[in-house]
Amino acid sequence: MMSISKLLLACSFALASMTLAAGAQAQTTAPAKKTVKKAGKSKAAAKPAEAKTPDEDADEPAITDDAVTEFDCELGNKITIYANANDEAHIALRWKKRLHRLTRVGTTTGAQRFENKMYGLIWIGIPSKAMLLDSKQNRQLANECRNAEQLKPVAANPSEPTSTKVTFH
Repeated sequence: MMSISKLLLACSFALASMTLAAGAQAQTTAPAKKTVKKAGKSKAAAKPAEAKTPDEDADEPAITDDAVTEFDCELGNKITIYANANDEAHIALRWKKRLHRLTRVGTTTGAQRFENKMYGLIWIGIPSKAMLLDSKQNRQLANECRNAEQLKPVAANPSEPTSTKVTFH
């Protein structure tokens, strides 16, 4: 029994030393491979990675000849939507002095949903209100947003009586 445990111990040491030797070998050859790859990359290949970062000035949409709708939201937030009648698939949204282009996303509920995946913005509009969400930080940016049409009080139906007098006998 003693010889089997000595054999297992010797095998363990041999395996451990081979693992360490292989790890040391990989560490000495890995930097050489990395430097070869880095030297092989051109500046043109590095540009797509840079293109993913937002450019604050270059990617603002043009808003000439667009219909403008202003929304007042809770906590004093304001949002302006620019919609072009010739392009119903996109809107421009002004949020905190920045103009973003959002693309329409189909919904099954009939709500209007527009997204800008680069910035993580989601604009959802229903008949009574709208909201702006940040999908990257999973939070609401603005809620209870209403335009002038949505802020108008609902007129009473003229066929229905406005008040009912109840008397008790």
